Amino acid sequence: MTTLNHSGISHTVFRLVGIPGLEEQHMWISIPFFISYVTALLGNSLLIFIILTERSLHEPMYLFLCMLSGADIVLSTATVPQALAIFWFHAGEISLDCCITQLFFIHSTFISESGILLVMAFDRYIAICYPLRYTTILTNSLIGKIGVTIFLRSYGTIFPIIFLLKRLTFCKHNFIPHTYCEHIGLAKYACNDIRVNIWYGFSILMSTVVLDVMLIFVSYVLILCAIFGMSSQNARHKALNTCGSHICVIILFYGPGLFTTLTQRFGRHIPPHIHILLANVCILAPPMLNPIIYGIKTKKIQEQVVHMFTKQK
Repeated sequence: MTTLNHSGISHTVFRLVGIPGLEEQHMWISIPFFISYVTALLGNSLLIFIILTERSLHEPMYLFLCMLSGADIVLSTATVPQALAIFWFHAGEISLDCCITQLFFIHSTFISESGILLVMAFDRYIAICYPLRYTTILTNSLIGKIGVTIFLRSYGTIFPIIFLLKRLTFCKHNFIPHTYCEHIGLAKYACNDIRVNIWYGFSILMSTVVLDVMLIFVSYVLILCAIFGMSSQNARHKALNTCGSHICVIILFYGPGLFTTLTQRFGRHIPPHIHILLANVCILAPPMLNPIIYGIKTKKIQEQVVHMFTKQK
């Protein structure tokens, strides 16, 4: 559908193509998408249920993990069902408003996850450097305020993008070579000047995700200094082990995104479908693997999962 205005035609309906160049393989590609989505839903829902119902897990680390699992479910649900609809039913048609809604939830949830990973690094810093004051510093009240701040930051920074996109006239073609909508990916089909969109997107990236990465790095430098300053080898090993899960999740979250950014910047001869597949890995991998990593690396969660299933039997 299109509308007419003073600039000519403006598209109000777009078509998500999926993975361009691999249309014939969409049915096969849908299998890992479906498996990762089901795994993410079940794994993160199980984590949330265990943490909320087991009083011994009502500690700051696990409450932040509960927030991360909730964000993982939102991120997966905002993207994967749309991709599966394209792969299975060729249902790629999406209205402009739905497209903007989808990208709003994708970008805001991504920033939320980045913020949660930052406060989890802060949590590990307090636990290792100030163990005796851990529970008095990270009270339930403070954890609640931190959670609200994280989500207000993510939604507040992404909200202006709605108006930056709504002001544009989309008079170019309306085929989007992707499985989901994203800010600049949609804005580039406008005939208007999109420099404001580009610079605002860049400023958000620098003031949220890049800043979070820098602060996480500083936190872990301080944590490692404290760990290697311990006299007991047992204490060092235990402290490093408590950080293991979080470091794995950080690498999993930021690693694919960094690799995707580098390939887009320097990999000009890489086929478009590789870029799209890498972008989907950034969305699919963390929600699927986060609960598995914490389930394997965290003894308390292991025990509760085993207890829950043995109790049912």
